[in-house]
Amino acid sequence: MSLADYLAKNYLTADAAPEKKTKKRKRKEIAPTAGLLIADDAAEDWKTQKNTADEDGPTIASGRSSEFRKAKESKWTAVGARAPSNADQAAADAIIASAAAENKARDVDNEEGPQVVDEEGGATMESGAYAGLQTAAQVTAQLERRKKEERKRMERDMGGMEGESQETIYRDASGRIINVAMKRAEARQKAEEEAKQKAEAEEALKGDVQRANKAQRKQDLADAKYLSIARYEDDQDLNEELKDQDRWNDPAAQFLTKKANKKSVSGKPLYQGSAPPNRYGIRPGHRWDGVDRSNGFEKERFAAQNKRSNRANMEYAWQIDE
Repeated sequence: MSLADYLAKNYLTADAAPEKKTKKRKRKEIAPTAGLLIADDAAEDWKTQKNTADEDGPTIASGRSSEFRKAKESKWTAVGARAPSNADQAAADAIIASAAAENKARDVDNEEGPQVVDEEGGATMESGAYAGLQTAAQVTAQLERRKKEERKRMERDMGGMEGESQETIYRDASGRIINVAMKRAEARQKAEEEAKQKAEAEEALKGDVQRANKAQRKQDLADAKYLSIARYEDDQDLNEELKDQDRWNDPAAQFLTKKANKKSVSGKPLYQGSAPPNRYGIRPGHRWDGVDRSNGFEKERFAAQNKRSNRANMEYAWQIDE
């Protein structure tokens, strides 16, 4: 016997079969309504109060036990957890319940006790430090990191705002927008061209000898990379360089046998003969007729230098005699 059959047999009662209404009974029920009805007000009030009182009471639902037995699906609803089918299932449920109770108790203890938070993550307070039990060094490092992040964010925001707010739009007299970057590029190019023209003008004022000396100095600096650090008396290149120098007051110059240069640095022929010296050491060209047409300044300059040198030598000799 199933559970549904047992409950239907012991606890449910079948209602009496409804009486089949015949035509005669129907006439009996309709007949009284055909005439005049006299209703008592007190009786109607009593029926109304009885119906109101019945609404608050329990409701009894009637049904047929035969219909309950014929139902294929059970109308009963299980309340609570389903009973375990065997002993293993009951043991497993007990273990799960005990583990859940332990986890709940542990969570309660953690909420009441102090928290130790790792630096990698955790609840963050308004100051930027993590909540929980920490050392002073950890809190200091967290505050410094928070300050750096705020400073970077502020610089990034202020940089964008400054770039937008400080950008000025320039217009000409007709109202058209002037491209400042293009104008600056044009002004820079114009300044470079002016500087180049000025350098070329200064270079044009120089003579051929000055340009040749400049090129020779560059060549000497390039050759100096391959020379030794110290140069001694037996250095052949140094001796040749010193021999090539012309000194107007050298008493042994007439005894030296060297081939005189018949051309200048620029490649033009030179005057072959005696000529008055000058401070720059420039010899006259081959077309000079031998006549000194200067105002005599070079001669007076050399005479003043000789006089100053002789006076210094005489003063030194007098000091020694005393």
